Amino acid sequence: MTDFKIPYGRQNIDESDIKGVVDTLQSDFLTQGPKAKEFEDDFAQYVGAKYAVAVANATCGLHLAALALGVQKGDRVITTPITFAASANCVKYCGGEVWFVDIDSETYLLDPDSVIELIESKPKGFFKGIIAVDFAGLPIDSEKFKSIADEHDLWLIEDACHAPGSAFTDSKGDSIKTGSSIYSDISIFSFHPVKHIACGEGGMVTTNSEAIFKKLSLLRTHGITKENMSENHGGWFYEMQELGFNYRLTDFQASLGVTQLKKNDWSVSRRNEIAQTYQSAFEGKIKFQYNPEGFLNAYHLFVIQVENRLELYNHLREQGIFAQIHYIPVHKLPYYQQISKDYGNLENAENYYDSCISLPMFPTLTDEEVNYVIDCVLNFEKA
Repeated sequence: MTDFKIPYGRQNIDESDIKGVVDTLQSDFLTQGPKAKEFEDDFAQYVGAKYAVAVANATCGLHLAALALGVQKGDRVITTPITFAASANCVKYCGGEVWFVDIDSETYLLDPDSVIELIESKPKGFFKGIIAVDFAGLPIDSEKFKSIADEHDLWLIEDACHAPGSAFTDSKGDSIKTGSSIYSDISIFSFHPVKHIACGEGGMVTTNSEAIFKKLSLLRTHGITKENMSENHGGWFYEMQELGFNYRLTDFQASLGVTQLKKNDWSVSRRNEIAQTYQSAFEGKIKFQYNPEGFLNAYHLFVIQVENRLELYNHLREQGIFAQIHYIPVHKLPYYQQISKDYGNLENAENYYDSCISLPMFPTLTDEEVNYVIDCVLNFEKA
């Protein structure tokens, strides 16, 4: 038996986080108070976007993003099959159709050439938008995807749930922070406990469009507002102008987000140190996600590919290492199989799933634990 018990991901809560939450719990507001706005302002500044809207979770954020961009019944939207189901489900919530495109076999990201090929195989106007995912922490080349979107009159959502703190270098030589929405209409982040910024649950939507920001803000709170009202009976009065939702983030969750955000640069730096240790040990022996030059990977996950994935998965668990699989391709899930059995050629995605396994990756992982994981993987592969 081993003394190790290492999950694939873990939140990092310290005294500053606890104090922040306690202070909010002892304040006048548990929700709809000042902390959510403080978190929004801090987050917008951190990623370099004009606007940020805090939401109850990233799934809410994706849903609101699709609504704000006008997705409706029959609209066709392109996304990747290697993601959590929410990236696709948000289109279905609005009555739209999801079209999956294959991934790049080295980066595991949505393949832009395959996106172009699909778009150009259909009549002009056939598709409405693209949802590209920063899988495992590696950001998409949003400049390239924006070029595709602009050429074909599409909108672009960047699902950045894995990638706060990541960046890439664009064609001008500028470092583009994920979530700045310079090359996308909207970006989405998650604050689930295994993510970089842990709020228990929670999400953030960023944009540079005032119109989109106002739409997101309205839909987040039941479609109710005190602005631009047709009449006003007094200080209590409000109007429900659209059918919205209760997708708000509480103040005590936001207070955790404020303190967690301050540590994210350190988190990304430490995750990259861990990734470099893994890469040095596995180079030439085990395949792992390729990181293009000029891209800063936030490393939510460190994914390897092996032929005997199930055996390795079970072996690691026996050794106290709780690796995980990310993800079952969305088009293979029963709900999407009921819609269609034919999603076209997604060979890279299916081959990836047959061999992928996510090793432990979180900033408080010790060097001793990292080396133990490496030894367990390499010893198994040699056996």
